[in-house]
Amino acid sequence: MKWYVIFFGIVLCASCSSDFMPKPKGYNRILLPENEFQTLPDTFPYQFEYSKYAKILKDSSWISEPYWIDVYYPTFKASIQISYKPVKKNEQLLKEYLATAYKLTSKHQVKAYAIDELVIQTKTGKTAVIAELKGEVPSQYQFFTTDSINHFLRGALYFDTATQNDSLAPVINFIRDDIFHLLNTLHWQEEIQNKKD
Repeated sequence: MKWYVIFFGIVLCASCSSDFMPKPKGYNRILLPENEFQTLPDTFPYQFEYSKYAKILKDSSWISEPYWIDVYYPTFKASIQISYKPVKKNEQLLKEYLATAYKLTSKHQVKAYAIDELVIQTKTGKTAVIAELKGEVPSQYQFFTTDSINHFLRGALYFDTATQNDSLAPVINFIRDDIFHLLNTLHWQEEIQNKKD
């Protein structure tokens, strides 16, 4: 009888050993919709197509800058912040806007392990500069475009969340595609007017 009790005790102790294996780190599943677009109202000196899953909000500085807007994605808590400045055929103003755009991008060098810059020719014939910031940065994409005479438009992607960028990667890529679409459908107001005439 004692032999059975000792054997049972050994089996019980052996089965209670804690060879604990932690679960691998996982990420939330993010369901992304199909890309669909709508046109920005013609009350701005520029026009582009933006996602049907986004809302146009006035930027916090809209009193002094009436053409600054946020293309806000409520589902993702993300914004493409758009700022616009008239160039007024002033070369000095253009240089200031360009310097500010590069300065705002370079502010992220502290956290970015790389900043890749891409110069593209859009479908509407404009040249745009897009900076992709890699690492745990608050803004993953920044861009600007200008006609060098009348218009300067700058944008930056920001998230309203503390979630790390690697888990946001599908959303970042989704909105990156929207940024490219925005730039490829961008028209200045006089271009739109000329098409109507």
